[in-house]
Amino acid sequence: MVQFKNRYLVMEIFIHGERDFIGRDTPRVISSSSISKAIKESVQLNFGECGLALLLGSLQVKYVNSTTKICIIRVSRSEYQKVWSAITMIRSIGNNPATFNLLDLSGCIRACKKAAIKCEEAKYEQFVLAAGDSVGLNFTDARKDSIVKINALDS
Repeated sequence: MVQFKNRYLVMEIFIHGERDFIGRDTPRVISSSSISKAIKESVQLNFGECGLALLLGSLQVKYVNSTTKICIIRVSRSEYQKVWSAITMIRSIGNNPATFNLLDLSGCIRACKKAAIKCEEAKYEQFVLAAGDSVGLNFTDARKDSIVKINALDS
């Protein structure tokens, strides 16, 4: 039996022109399907249909947090460089101008989860410092829920 080798990319998404209002819903929401669609379009544009066909079976957006704009993308080990280069060429997700920043690249889900939790905690600390006393229970519940969702990830 041959084990399927993966790479996990922990990415941060920067939505241009967006102001983060702490305690309010952000007007631009990103989802796993919109990120996946943007990646597939970029791969097809830059590597053609053959390049897209090679990664369709392995590309998966495992986790997205629309508050902190952190996502985890799984792709096969043989195709991760193609996906990574296609992601750097993405300029919009849907109608929202956006760019990606690679925070961590790992070969196992455990290392990926540790890096994602560390990034999530840092982002939430920035939000707490920016909001001051206006942080409510919904915010702390969202923080706990995001950590639980990351810990529940399996390969």
